[in-house]
Amino acid sequence: MSETRRVRTAVVTGQHPYDVPGFIDCVNSLPGVAAYPQHMEDFCADAGGARELYEAVVFYHFHQATPTGEGPWYEAPMKAALERIGETPQGIVVLHHALLALPQWQFWAKLVGIEDRSFSYHVGQTLNVEVANADHPITRGLQAWTQVDETYLMADPGPDSEVLLTTDHPKSMRCLAWAREFGEARVFCLQLGHDRAAYDHPSFREVLGRGVQWVARAI
Repeated sequence: MSETRRVRTAVVTGQHPYDVPGFIDCVNSLPGVAAYPQHMEDFCADAGGARELYEAVVFYHFHQATPTGEGPWYEAPMKAALERIGETPQGIVVLHHALLALPQWQFWAKLVGIEDRSFSYHVGQTLNVEVANADHPITRGLQAWTQVDETYLMADPGPDSEVLLTTDHPKSMRCLAWAREFGEARVFCLQLGHDRAAYDHPSFREVLGRGVQWVARAI
């Protein structure tokens, strides 16, 4: 990948608190990534006409209500905008609590590859992260590491996903990261990423940055 090229990336948040300086510092530090943080309503309304220009979208939101295409002007575009996922090669990263967003919407369940997304969560867990696939561009050359993060105890993705990172922590799903395809799009799902303990970890940043580049077909 050219040193001068950076993947133009929307970073979409909303309806979940997070350490804003810590997270923005993290996404701005990712090599080869030009991050444009924005709220879900801004992404969907697309006032600047830029949504189709992003090579990748990182979802870090936690909206719960299934979009209907109705409601106030700032909510109505959400259904149509999100249903564009997979119609183009625009890459998708589903990060941490975004895996649990839109719990009754089958579209989102199919996107992340987990039909039953019922879960329990556990903050401040020390995880041993293992590399399950050392040949994938996102994880190639990485060594196992330990980090503190929030875990989700829930079903793992199905056989149509490629598992990249795992853990044996008893309060976590086994799969921590997986890659898949959804229509024309590449999708990277990463369970890690709750707070600054994760954001500042070099291996987390490496995996997230490579994930963005992979879904955008830059590596």
